[in-house]
Amino acid sequence: PITFKIMLSSMRGFQRGARQSSGVWVQAAVRAFAASSGKIPAPPMTYISGEEMSWYTMKLIQESWVQPFIDTGKWEYYDLSCKSRDDTDDKVLHDAVASGARLGAIFKEPTVTPSAEQVKLFGLKKPRGSPNGAMRRGWNGITISRDTIHIPGIKLGFDKPVFFERHAVGGEYGAGWSNVGKGRVLTTFFPENINEKPIIIDGRAVEDATSAVVVYDNPLDNVEDLAHIFFARCLEANIVPYVVTKKTVFKWQEGFWQRMKKVFDEHYKEKYLAAGLLKTTGNDLMHLISDAATMQIIRWTGGGFGMACHNYDGDMLTDEVAQVHRSPGFITSNLIGKSADGTLIKEFEASHGTVADLWYAHQRGEETSMNPLGMVVALLGAMEHAAVLHPANKEDIFRWTGHCREAMYKAFRTGNGTRDLSGPEGLTTEQFVKYVGDELATRMASGEMPVPFVPEEVAATPSKKLRRQYEHIDEEAMKAFFDRFDTDGNGDISFEEFVEMTLDLSIAPLKKEAVKEHEKKVATKGTREGSS
Repeated sequence: PITFKIMLSSMRGFQRGARQSSGVWVQAAVRAFAASSGKIPAPPMTYISGEEMSWYTMKLIQESWVQPFIDTGKWEYYDLSCKSRDDTDDKVLHDAVASGARLGAIFKEPTVTPSAEQVKLFGLKKPRGSPNGAMRRGWNGITISRDTIHIPGIKLGFDKPVFFERHAVGGEYGAGWSNVGKGRVLTTFFPENINEKPIIIDGRAVEDATSAVVVYDNPLDNVEDLAHIFFARCLEANIVPYVVTKKTVFKWQEGFWQRMKKVFDEHYKEKYLAAGLLKTTGNDLMHLISDAATMQIIRWTGGGFGMACHNYDGDMLTDEVAQVHRSPGFITSNLIGKSADGTLIKEFEASHGTVADLWYAHQRGEETSMNPLGMVVALLGAMEHAAVLHPANKEDIFRWTGHCREAMYKAFRTGNGTRDLSGPEGLTTEQFVKYVGDELATRMASGEMPVPFVPEEVAATPSKKLRRQYEHIDEEAMKAFFDRFDTDGNGDISFEEFVEMTLDLSIAPLKKEAVKEHEKKVATKGTREGSS
C-alpha cells in the first residue's frame, strides 16, 4: 500500500498541477488515509500556499508536524505562486478569496509580487499585483493586527507584548494619481443621490512643469468595529491603549480619533479604570501624534502598550516595532474582516516575505537555517479560529496547537533553535523541523493537555553578537563610546553616568507635563506647516 510519506511528497506536484476548476485541490487519498488513522479532524479552513523558502519550510512542517496528527481533509488549498496565478489568469486568487469569505478562517504563506525582472525569469504573461488588496476587499477588511511574538524564557526586544491595529482600508494604498503639467485641478464629490448638488472638495493651480496629483479617501464606517477589536484585545491582555494620528496637521484624521474615543468612553473606559490600565495616561484614553509615537516605540522597550492608527502610519510604525523586537519574523500579521452576518473573518500570516536569499542557497545545495516561528504562529492562529467557528473538535485542536507551540518554544530555549537565535551552533532548517516534530510526537503521545512554560525571573537573552548586523559594528568605536561615559573607568556605568549619557544623546525620558508641552509645540509647528 502507498505510504503517507509518499502521498505527502507528491501532494505539491498535484497542487501545482491537477486542480479542479474551483481551485480546491482534491485530497481524497489523504482523507481516506486519515479516516482510519485516529487523527484529529480539523475544521474547515482556507490554506493559501506561496513559494520559495517559506513554502519549502511549511511543506516540511506539514509533513512532520501536521499530517501525522491532524486530518486536514476539510481544508481548501489554493496555490498563489506566480506561475499558478499566471496560468489561471488570477482565477485562483478570486477562488481563494471566495473560499476565505465562506469559511472565515485563513492561513496564508508569504507570496511573491513579481518585479519586471521576475516576470521574464518566470516566463509570466504579465506582472500580477499583490493579492492583499483583493483579500481586504473580499473579506471586508477592518484591521490588520500586528503583535509581537514572545518566547517564554528568551528576551527578544520588548519585555511585554505590543499590539497594533492598522486600519485595513483607505489612505495612500488605494490612491488614484497622475503626473500632470501646469494647469488647474478640481476635486469634486458627486453624491449618490443625483438630486443633491456636487461638492467641490478642493481646487488649486498647479504651477510646476510636472506634478503628481493624488486622490484618496479614508473610509470611517468600520472604525467602530476596529475600536471594539482593539480595546477588547488590549483589555484582555492588560495592555495600555493609545490612538495615533497626525490630526494636528491632517485635519481629516480627526474623525478617526473621535470614533475611537466614542467607543472607548461608552464601552471600555470603566473597565480599563477598574483594571488600573490608565494610571499612566491621566485616567483616560491618550492620543499620540505620530511623531511622538515614533519616539516612544524606541523608548518603551518594556512593552505592555497598544496603538491603533491609520493604514499608512500602521505600516510604518509596525516596521519600527519589528526592528526593536529583533526582526519581522517575530511579529504577527492578521487581517480581520467581517462577513454579512457579523462573523469575524480572520486571515493569519507571517510579517516576513518568502526569504529568497535562503531559497537560492537551498537551490545551490547549501545548508540553510530558516526560522519558521512567524509562519507557525500564524498557522496555529488560523486553526484555533477555525475551531472557534466550528467547535466540535475544539479541545483536541487546541491540545495539538498548544503542544506544537510549546515544543517549538522549547527548541529555542534549549539551544536547538535556528541560527538566528541559537548562533552558529543552531540547527539547519531540516534539523529544526525534525527536532520539534520529535518533541511534538512525545507530547502528543502523553495524552495530556499542554502546560505553558513559566520562565524564571531572569530570562535568557541571546547575545546581540549573534545578529547578522553585528558583523558591521566597529567594536573599538563602541568601546571608546562606552569609556566616554564611564567617567571613573571602573567598567560599569552608574546611574549618574547613565543620566549624563541620556541627556547627551537626547533620549532621557520626559515627565508627563513635559511630554504634553512637547506635543503642544509639535502641534503648533504642524499647524503652521499645514497653513503654509
